[in-house]
Amino acid sequence: MAQTKRKRRRKHRGTPAGTIERGGRTGRPQTREDAKRIARDRRQERLDKPPTWRSAVNRAAIAAAVFAVLVTALFDKSIPEGIALGAFMFLLYIPLGFVTDRMVYSYRMKKRAGSR
Repeated sequence: MAQTKRKRRRKHRGTPAGTIERGGRTGRPQTREDAKRIARDRRQERLDKPPTWRSAVNRAAIAAAVFAVLVTALFDKSIPEGIALGAFMFLLYIPLGFVTDRMVYSYRMKKRAGSR
């Protein structure tokens, strides 16, 4: 029968307690300045992407779920009422979030074009 599990390439060292230690990075150690530069570049790259409906839907789903839980818990509404209000807020938050993201994105792009 063929082997389905891929064999590991590095040795794992076990300790007397039964935990397994794995070898760390073997490449060049990263300096603090390199790490900051990489983080800054990743952040810039993430913020330079135009907004998407998918991100607006994800954010709206999280916000609506929190809203439904808080309405149910704090205002003594029944669970079906909380879910209905959460669904309404979800539908309201989607376009609101997308428009807000698009405004922030266009502001950033205008500011970036003016600074060059």
